[in-house]
Amino acid sequence: MRKNIVAGNWKMNKTYQDALALVSEIDNMVKDEVTADNVEVIVTPPFPFLQPVGKLVQGNPRLHLAAQDVSAHESGAYTGEVSAAMLKSVGVEYVLVGHSERRQYHQEDADLLVKKMKAALGQGIKPIFCCGEPLEVREAEDHFKYVNEQLRDTVAHLSNEEFDQIVIAYEPIWAIGTGRTASSQQAQEMHASIREELSRIFDAEAAYNKTILYGGSANPGNAKELFSQPDVDGGLIGGASLKSRDFTDIIKAF
Repeated sequence: MRKNIVAGNWKMNKTYQDALALVSEIDNMVKDEVTADNVEVIVTPPFPFLQPVGKLVQGNPRLHLAAQDVSAHESGAYTGEVSAAMLKSVGVEYVLVGHSERRQYHQEDADLLVKKMKAALGQGIKPIFCCGEPLEVREAEDHFKYVNEQLRDTVAHLSNEEFDQIVIAYEPIWAIGTGRTASSQQAQEMHASIREELSRIFDAEAAYNKTILYGGSANPGNAKELFSQPDVDGGLIGGASLKSRDFTDIIKAF
């Protein structure tokens, strides 16, 4: 059976002190308030804070550590890069791959994303693979085809065993940081389309068991409705994950 997951992507926010305060608040709130045991919580701080944040989440089996990126290279003269082995050594369990901001600002293409996923998987780190369409594609009503092609160009190059280890995150790019959110119906339609495409690439059972997160300005006010959709298995949360109260309320939406 697929997992319900709420993952907070802190992006390039918080100082060291702020990061420790935030994760401590989340840790305490989850322990005190989240009674349901059907949701896994992931925090994704910037690289410099991975080890100290990781030490804080170790004491809570409900909390897990993710990194925001990973190098496609194992080691070597790649200044500024961080390898999967380095991430593994500080307790990272998940890593974002293919986030729209990496694609846009760093021109990451499908070939590189496949290499990054395989690098992470080689160290036992689970990729959270992001896919989604920009506004012009949505307005042209080509969004299903666009996202299906993203999947064909990337996750289709994984083995069945590798695919079993990844999480999919659908992020409508037009809804990231804009205050716009896909309706629950729009989210469900795309998640169902992704699951159908995955069943064609792999098989129906693998697709049915795949966790697919919604990542587009989810907040405490809309999380319950979004998460109630049959093919939405949680969220990849941006801005709301930077506030412990909001993030915890989203977790409690399950």
